[in-house]
Amino acid sequence: MALFGVVTTIFWFALYVYVPILPSYVTHLGASLKMVGLVVGSYGLVQMLLRIPLGLWSDGIGRRKGFIVLGMFLALISGLLMGLWPSVGTMLVGRALSGAAAATWVAFTVLFSSYFSSEDAPKAMGLATFYSNLGQILATFTGGYIAELYGWQAPFVLGAVFGLAGMLLSFQIQETRQLKRERVQISQLLVVGREKDLLIVSGLAVLVQYMTFATMYGFTPIYAEKIGAAATELSLLTFWSTLPMAAAALASSWGMVSKFGTKRLVVIGFVLGALAAAAVPFAKTLPQLYITQGIGSLGRGVIFPVVMGMSIQTVSEEKRATAMGFFQAIYSLGMFGGPIIAGIIGDISGLTGGFLSTGAVGLLGSWLALKLLPEEGIQSGQAPHQMAVEGKQ
Repeated sequence: MALFGVVTTIFWFALYVYVPILPSYVTHLGASLKMVGLVVGSYGLVQMLLRIPLGLWSDGIGRRKGFIVLGMFLALISGLLMGLWPSVGTMLVGRALSGAAAATWVAFTVLFSSYFSSEDAPKAMGLATFYSNLGQILATFTGGYIAELYGWQAPFVLGAVFGLAGMLLSFQIQETRQLKRERVQISQLLVVGREKDLLIVSGLAVLVQYMTFATMYGFTPIYAEKIGAAATELSLLTFWSTLPMAAAALASSWGMVSKFGTKRLVVIGFVLGALAAAAVPFAKTLPQLYITQGIGSLGRGVIFPVVMGMSIQTVSEEKRATAMGFFQAIYSLGMFGGPIIAGIIGDISGLTGGFLSTGAVGLLGSWLALKLLPEEGIQSGQAPHQMAVEGKQ
């Protein structure tokens, strides 16, 4: 488990070390806000297309480790492409490849959950999310400093180096050998995808990712530049956009959900995210902007462990990667659509319109959660400890 934690942290470091500067760098390469949104959103689009097939494939062969190695390799290739041959076109292709790498997170989460007993599955969920957020925190804290010291391309090359290191380490990951199982059929996938509870939490996750990728991974860094942020401050901005999320994920492994209740946490999380997004264009100094990002990060960090656990609470072990792939593919709509829609609105009405519309999305999420979620999570014939582990991203 210790090795897996290290590999997970490296994986997300490799994919996020250049994220603090990515939107600003693409604009410096000559892209419009709409094109910036397309580059950022391509990361989610590819995940949306690949996660269900990867989940089906992984369940069908009963293996996870090979997909982890593949994810590290793709992180290596995408970093090299963007770092060594920078242009708007290669940024689009490279970020899409990093989305393909992130799609293998399905296998990461299912394999990590297999290291724990059923009773410890909620702890596993919190730990996996914490490891992924830790990698992002270290990456985003580092990326801007590296760019300022060695140039815009340096964080991309560093991401490739960490992708290579993670790939070599991932060969050492232990995986329990499983008996060959029957492949999950498309008809079974459709049955899983028609589950009302899964559709509800997947829809809420779409809105969370919309807010995340329209703000902290989309246009907040561009706004920060407008009020005087350099590459170092962009790293600090993303750092404060990630740290509270990691803290909330860790708290979820300590029983926060059972103490406060699922519906209450999700509603409060959406309200915090909405207020934070709407407040961005009214922040006139970087410290004020940091505060908005910390509040929004806390809200999103509260929501995600809850909906992640609920997404596969009623799914049998042999179909978990399929259900996880479905859940992650659906929420990738927000990763793709958020920055594109906010970019289109930004081109029409300026950045302020993009942030205010994102705040409206958060309020919509709080209303839907209040109306659709049961008071204490999904009820079924299975015990709550049968939840599996999954992470963001």
